[in-house]
Amino acid sequence: MSDEVTYLLVDGENIDATLGQSIFGRRPQPQERPRWDRLIRFAEEHWGQPVKSLFFLAVNGELPMPFVQALTSLGFRPVPLSGGPEDKVVDIAIQRTLEAIALRSDDIMLASNDGDFLPQIDALVHGSRRVGVIGFDEFRNSGFAALEQRGLELIDLEYDVEAFNVDLPRLRIIPIDEFDPLDFL
Repeated sequence: MSDEVTYLLVDGENIDATLGQSIFGRRPQPQERPRWDRLIRFAEEHWGQPVKSLFFLAVNGELPMPFVQALTSLGFRPVPLSGGPEDKVVDIAIQRTLEAIALRSDDIMLASNDGDFLPQIDALVHGSRRVGVIGFDEFRNSGFAALEQRGLELIDLEYDVEAFNVDLPRLRIIPIDEFDPLDFL
């Protein structure tokens, strides 16, 4: 095992917004949200090395201590951010973090569907560094698909990570080898 680690960066707002707006069409219930500990475990097992997990969240007002404590107990380092009303503080912080990681040789997994990170991910996909983007295949920014040829690994949060306790009501193209007619009867 090398001294390298996998940096796992989570854009919680993006994942939550995708669940709420695009998948459920409403605010997700607690049992419908990802089991974040499974994401850390997946990252550790998938590339077989230690993971440093950062969970970015925008905080306008008081720190949501119960959520922050839960994240900490799971092994995340919460990154609470604030800024002006026009600032996309989570995006800015993740972009800066990706740029800082580019100066290292460590691997990176980003949990987000957001195309705002395309330039930084593009710069990271080279050489022997492993780079993965975790999200929902049908909602991931299409710009990431072009980077797959250069080595970007696209990982589905539900199907690959198995981060949910419930089946999400997603419409996806089903490979014929995975088709089960009982799912539709």
